Order: sequence, then structure tokens, then C-alpha cells
Amino acid sequence: MRYTLNEEELKITVDLLLNKYDISTNFFNDLYGRRQKSDTETILLELQYNELDKKYLCKLLLINEGANLFAGSTTNKRKLRKKILDKMPDSLVEQLYEKYPDTSKNISTASYMRRPLADKKWHSGKRWATDFIEAAGFPKILAGIATDRTETKSSVEYFEPKRRVPPLVEYQIEIKEKLLNVLKNQEDKTRCMISLPTGGGKTRVAVEAFLEWMQYKFDEDKFMIWIAQSEELCEQCISCIEELWKDTEFILPLKVYRYFSKYNFPEYEELSGGVVIAGINKLYYNINDERISHILENAGAMIIDEAHRATTSMYDELLKKAKIVTHEKLFPICGLSATPGRNTIIDDSEVNKLVDMFQMNLITPEFSEKKQYQKNPIAYFKEYQYLSRVNHIVINSGLEYKMTEDEIKELKERNEYAQSFLKILAKDTKRNLFIIKRLLKIKKGQPTLIYACTVEHAVFLSAIMNTLGRKSSSISSDTNKTERRIIINEFKNGRIDYLFNYGVLTTGFDAPKTQNIVICRPINSNILYEQIIGRGVRGIKFGGTEECDVIDFSDNIHNFGEQKAFMRFKEYWDKEHEEC
Repeated sequence: MRYTLNEEELKITVDLLLNKYDISTNFFNDLYGRRQKSDTETILLELQYNELDKKYLCKLLLINEGANLFAGSTTNKRKLRKKILDKMPDSLVEQLYEKYPDTSKNISTASYMRRPLADKKWHSGKRWATDFIEAAGFPKILAGIATDRTETKSSVEYFEPKRRVPPLVEYQIEIKEKLLNVLKNQEDKTRCMISLPTGGGKTRVAVEAFLEWMQYKFDEDKFMIWIAQSEELCEQCISCIEELWKDTEFILPLKVYRYFSKYNFPEYEELSGGVVIAGINKLYYNINDERISHILENAGAMIIDEAHRATTSMYDELLKKAKIVTHEKLFPICGLSATPGRNTIIDDSEVNKLVDMFQMNLITPEFSEKKQYQKNPIAYFKEYQYLSRVNHIVINSGLEYKMTEDEIKELKERNEYAQSFLKILAKDTKRNLFIIKRLLKIKKGQPTLIYACTVEHAVFLSAIMNTLGRKSSSISSDTNKTERRIIINEFKNGRIDYLFNYGVLTTGFDAPKTQNIVICRPINSNILYEQIIGRGVRGIKFGGTEECDVIDFSDNIHNFGEQKAFMRFKEYWDKEHEEC
């Protein structure tokens, strides 16, 4: 199953649209977007390319839309289907209408049948879409891709291929065994912190150890509580748990409760053991909920991701509540933290809090026979090819921006840049020209992930690169699950070199052969930045690459300074230089 058209399908479709169905240049402009076309031509002229003629605009539209050319209910998509139907013989229109009539109307002539057919709801990959495409003579791929319907059983099902989880490597086995030994202890001695660098697999090791230790406790309606700072980290943990549970011969299914963002617990009576993935904010603001008390009282273990942040009052309140409901007999608590380089402990009181919480039982690889790595553990992971060598390239555009007071407030409160500000960056033609010029320097055939400012930005940059002959596609959280899976598969298989995205591909995404990570958006969150570079730092031993380039676009934001989240990850860079 494919999402993009091959050359033969492109050739056939362009010929049909231009010659048989006589679609006008004006309408192609509407479909492509007049603002987008203008911006595209501006950049092409800067790069000394010709303006977009009708044939090339048609081809570019097909490359961008892929299997979704006719999909959707927008005015332009309905107009496109109507234009195709207008050129069809009456006899063919009548055949289609006989199968798909508008039962609310009494229509008997072909001229009145075309409008209700064009307006008929389009379900990609289903009968109406397939029959319309066949009648019009277009390649079958343009019927689109059917969306998965997993919520109800069907007479036809799609089975996902099973992905074997690779075994733990030497240092991970060492960490897991240490953790299991800690869990065998009692009370305060069951507290610890696992510390591994980004890409070292700390989540995988912790999940595997705790699932192994907790599997029989789940049968006793015990809970394993996993606490994280963000929705991304919560979903990353869920992906890891799902993979490991499915890959192990457990008899019973595992119940996983989401308690973050928009998700809530079921009714009290429905809580019956399992894994609770929770955001600390949500736990804190609902700490008196009887369901939280029940889960804490029946907890078998707690894992705190980003544990160096666990010195806040939110965690104080949570542990205070846990001590009350467990009568001071706390369950095992394990913290996870990347190392080194992100030391957020700023005073002795925070140090003391971490000592009390985790008993300063720090679990790391010992390097007993490799003492030269004790002060610089990342050197070990790179030397033994668990992590790739990273070349960090900072692009200084020289462009300056200014945020509004509201945008600054949102950044401080949510640690994320406001959508209104990101849209300004996305529409800046000069900035986009910088991005395109740098992307063109990347050799063809190198898998490249690009993180854009907005959904529209990802689509636009992908369109430009396709115009310039570079195989590209874009996805976002709006892309349906089936299409997203197919596009990602095409990227992994080398049919797409550049994959642009917004709001996805930070967790639960596996493309270890990625050679370039290009960050076109400002990032203030350490967590988000760490997750993004984590897509490219996997070394050969973990199925990744020997080298990876991380390319950062740095803008001067007048009233907030330069965007330099990457400064906190200097220990990962083997080489670093700036470009203008």
C-alpha cells in the first residue's frame, strides 16, 4: 500500500486533468493555494528556477496531495469532483447515480445528478471513492486509503506485523539487575535513581524491570504508577509498555490507565489494577480524589521520569498523600534522569530533597574495567557505538523577531512558544529561503527528519522540496493513522528522503537510519528537544547510524533572547559549528 503516486501514475493523472478534464490554471491555483503558490514562486526565483507553469503546478499538486487528491468535503474538493463529472458522458453519470442516489430528491436526468454525486461524502478507499476513480479513468491509488476502524470488529481485519523487541545489551542488563536487587529490599531501601544519557534506553530498562517484577502483583489488583512531566513523555512510556508486554508471553492482558491532559480515570468501581500513566500536574490538582487515594494505597511501585525535577511542591504533596494512605509504608520509588549535563539542582535544599526521595541510590553503568569513562560516560556510549557521533550545526539566520506580552506569558507558563508566534516564523519567506537552501546541501538519499513551525509550514516546505526534485512528504497529528503509517514506511524504505512534520515524530517513532535532524522551530523545552534529537542519536549497535547531523535554526527573539535549548546538550556534540 502506497500514499505517493509513482511516475507512471503521475503522468497518466496529469494528462487526464489537463487534456481530458480541462482543469484550468486558475482552479489549480485555488487547489494549491494562491498564497502558497506566490511564496513558492518567490523562493524558486531566488534559487533561479522558472515560474510554475500549469503542467508543473498540476504535477506538484499531485505530489503534495498524493492519494488524497479527491478526498475531503471542502468547496474546492467538491468543485474538483464536479468538474470531472461534468466531462463524463451522461450514461456513465447515470450508472453512478443509480448506485449512489440522493434519496431525498427525485432526479431522473444526468445534468441534475452531477451535483449530488460531487457533494456525496467521500470515504477514502471505500466503494464510492473507488467507483468514482474507476469511472473517471484515474489510477486506483487516487481512491485514497481507508481509515482503520479498530473500535468495532469487521469481517475483514488488518493484522499489524509483530515487531520483535531487541534484547538488552550488556550495560542495560547490568542496570536492570541492579534495579531488581533494589526492589527486593524493604521500605526506604527500595528507592533509587537510574541515570543514562539520551538514547541509552533508560525508559526501556525501567519498564522491562518493573513489568517483570510487577506481573504477579497486577493479578492482586496492584498498580504500577508512572509519573511524567509532559504528554509526550507519557505517550512514550505507553508505547514502550505496549511493545514489551506484547513481546512477552504473559497470559493476561495488561490494563493501562491514562491520567494526563484530557484523559481521566474511570469510575472508582472500575479500577482493578494495572499501569497508571499520569501527569504530575493532574495528580497534584486532583490529589483529594478518592480514586487517587485508592491507587496510591494499592500501588506496587512508582517511577518518576525526569526525576531531577521531583523537588517541587507537587511531588511533596503527592508523597505526603502516599504516606498517609499507606500508613508510612511506602512502595518502591524509582527515578529516571538523563546524564550528564542537565543539572537543574540549584541549591542545597533541592539536593537534600533528592537524597531523601531516592536515598541517593544512583544506578549507572559502573565502568569498573573502563575507568576512563567514569567522568564522561557519554564517551563510552559513543566509543562502543550505542550512540552515534553527532555533528551539531547552528544556522544563524540574522533575522530578528519580537513576541507580544501574551506570547511571552504563554511561553513562561507552558514552556512552549505560542501558535501565533510560530505562524509568524512559518510565513517568513526570508527564513524559509534559509531553510530550503540548507536542506538542498544535504546529499540525496540521506533520510532527513524536519521539525516545522506549524502544520502548514511542514506542507509548504515539503512542496518546495518536491518542486526542486527532492522526494518529500509531510505529516501531522491531523494525518489519519493509516496514511501516517504508510508515509513513515515510505520514509524508512527510502522512497522519501525528507519527512516534514509538526507535532508528531517525537515519541513512539522508530527510524534508526535517520542521518539528519533539522529543527526549523524554536524550542524552549528540554524534554521536547531531547526527544527530537533522540530520533537521530541511536548508534550502530542499536540499529542506527555511525554519524548524525543535528541542524538548528537559531533566531534572535528580541525580548526573549536567542533560542538555544541546544546549549544544554553540548556533551552530545562531537563537532559543532555555525553557519550564516
